[in-house]
Order: sequence, then structure tokens, then C-alpha cells
Amino acid sequence: MEAEKIILPNGNTASLATTHTLTAVSNSQIKVVPVPAAKPVIFYIGGAGDQQSYYFQGAFRNIDDVDLLMSKRMINAQLSEKYTKYVWGYEKARGESDIEDHFIKLIPGKSSPVYIVGHSLGGWNGAHLSRILSDKGYKIALLITLDPVGKGSLVWLGSDIYYSEPTPVAEMWINIRAHPDKPDASDHVANFGERWSVGQGPNINATVNLNHAFAGHMMVALIEENKCALDFLFDAYVKSLK
Repeated sequence: MEAEKIILPNGNTASLATTHTLTAVSNSQIKVVPVPAAKPVIFYIGGAGDQQSYYFQGAFRNIDDVDLLMSKRMINAQLSEKYTKYVWGYEKARGESDIEDHFIKLIPGKSSPVYIVGHSLGGWNGAHLSRILSDKGYKIALLITLDPVGKGSLVWLGSDIYYSEPTPVAEMWINIRAHPDKPDASDHVANFGERWSVGQGPNINATVNLNHAFAGHMMVALIEENKCALDFLFDAYVKSLK
């Protein structure tokens, strides 16, 4: 559209700005603009000696078993290409720069559902992480803490964990405490670090007859209505894809 020209009192010529009408006023058709679906993401957070050596022990990669279980379910459902996950050690979930690099930068957007699964010290730091991310406006759809550890002062002195007890924020929180009939070395380590005895807060708070190290077994132990934590994680994740 050519701009209209006018003659100013001083004799100069000026052009009036033109406006562009995107949709005619008489056109009542509603324009539908597609909005991309928010992409979910899962963060698996291991404990001491999980992803790297801890005082010359490990790496044991116990949290990897949980990732493998979820991966198999996604493959069986023919959804493996939509499985976005990251596996970290507990130390990555503390400190502003680590949280920025290993979590915030990897979340597609603030509308994206975030799932956190933490084991041992990773459960303790993961619970703190849920509050930190929520305070920044992110949506924590599900938090799963697997036999979280971190109450002991000595383990706090020797580990990169938060001192205060977590105050998690999540749409759903599942906590699983290991209480085996026959404790093994991993349970002695957990007792030294002092298990977090969670009272109120979780939507599901279960105790299982398993050793501390068996994160994968905890995920498939039946905890409520004949369902396991893996069922809740898989169902919620797949639902968020639709």
C-alpha cells in the first residue's frame, strides 16, 4: 500500500505512515495457531559413589538400573524417541552453576513437566532440587526419593550435600525407605550417612524389605494399589506426551 502524501504549511511534502491489516474486519474466521506440546524431561540423581568414585569406592551406577527399567518400558511402548533423560551424581544437584548447567539449561521450558528420581544422597539433594526449580517457576510433576540419606553431620562434612532438611515441592512425591531383614554393607553406609526418616509430605510413603543399594528393585516393588514407583513414573511421563 502506497503511503499518502500531504503538503505541510511550510510547503514541504510528508508521507503518512501506512498500516497493514492482517485480517479483514469482515472475516470472522478464527485463526488457529498451533502451540507445541511441552516436552517432559527426567533427571536421575545417584548417591555417593554412583556416577563417580567416593573416597576410593565406586562408581557403582545404581541409579542407572532405574534408567534402564524406564528405557525398556519406553522401547516396548515404541516411545523411545520421546524419552528425554539425564543421569547425574548427587553432587551436580547442588550449587548455582552446577544446577544451571546440569538441570536448568536442559529443561525445554517452564511449562515442561520435570521428573526427578533420586537415590540415597541423590534423593536428599534431589528433594532440595525440586524446591529450587519450583521456586524458579518450573513444574515438578513427580519426585521419587529412593531411601534418601543425608541427615548425618559427618556425611554432610564429607559430601557435597545440603545441610538443612529438604522441603520438597512436587505435584506428586513418592518416598521409598529401605528396611531389609538382612542388612548388607550398603545399609551400613546408609546408616552412617543417616537415612532421612520422612514423616508427612509424600503422597506415597512406603517401606520395602530391600537393601539400600538396590535402587532398581525399589522402583519395581509394589507400594500402592498393586503398582510400583516405575508404574507411576511411566504413566505420568507418557500422559504428559499427549
